[in-house]
Amino acid sequence: MKLLLIGYGKMGQAIEAQAIARGHQVVGIVDPSRPATRITDFDASSADVAIEFTHPDAAFANVLACLQQGLPVVCGSTGWLHHFAEAKALTQQTNGALFYASNYSVGVNLFFHFNEYIAAKMHQFGGYDVQVREIHHTQKVDQPSGTALTAAEGILRHFPSKKSWRNEATEAAGELAILSEREGQVVGTHIVTYSSEADSIELKHEAHSRDGFVQGALLAAEWLPGRQGVFGMKELLGL
Repeated sequence: MKLLLIGYGKMGQAIEAQAIARGHQVVGIVDPSRPATRITDFDASSADVAIEFTHPDAAFANVLACLQQGLPVVCGSTGWLHHFAEAKALTQQTNGALFYASNYSVGVNLFFHFNEYIAAKMHQFGGYDVQVREIHHTQKVDQPSGTALTAAEGILRHFPSKKSWRNEATEAAGELAILSEREGQVVGTHIVTYSSEADSIELKHEAHSRDGFVQGALLAAEWLPGRQGVFGMKELLGL
């Protein structure tokens, strides 16, 4: 498979190494450190799929450029989802393929799946409050993390007494608190806690390295070519 990498930070470099180890070919790298290479230099004849891990301010434009070039694109950048409806519309207009996940770890996506199941059950039986906590390295730009937002959205869908989320502690009954912490070199930890007067229950995912994210992104890149539409990890994993 011929891969175009958009973004050459820690994730881009890790994806390149694992892609080559899996027998794939990296045909181009688009990054500010390589200004001579542009997305418009590539199309479906020169690359099978693009993998985009950049910055919230650049991600939307990169996704649109890929779709306009006829390139299936796997996007892992977070913090740009206020433009997601526009990206979906262009995907439909171009008969393109867009794969987006806030987190590509298979373990995290099972965490999302069980999070929704637990939220529904906890709301059914009542008596519990819920909050989300996320911890990441100090270089992470967006806050709360895309993974925390996905977990929060799953809770809001299945725990109807929570109507919205707030990125700080809150005592408002209808608000879901997302607590964001930045420390050291923490890869990514997400904790959903249900508390009552009787007990507390936690669902926790802790990433030990970026390997799970890289493997999931490559699985998505291998799966996406030949498909049309907007997809995510639920489709890939059959959840």
